[in-house]
Amino acid sequence: MVRVRVEVHLKKGVTDPEGDNVQKALKLLGFKGVRGVHSSKLFLIDLDETDGKAAKKAVEEMCRRLLASPVIHDYTIAIER
Repeated sequence: MVRVRVEVHLKKGVTDPEGDNVQKALKLLGFKGVRGVHSSKLFLIDLDETDGKAAKKAVEEMCRRLLASPVIHDYTIAIER
């Protein structure tokens, strides 16, 4: 079994209203040193695959078809064993 870690985040230049709202809330709570907040999604995917290259290829397809929109998202994939 292989565990794959996928982090999906907004591309540079795409507005992040969730991050902006969290930053505003933190400032209202008195956290003055917060310069920015950026949201992302984390997926931990367990596969019955034993080959890291095959697992990465499968997860790339998952990202293209479901997990990330190529217009607004970038993603990183890391194989964890």
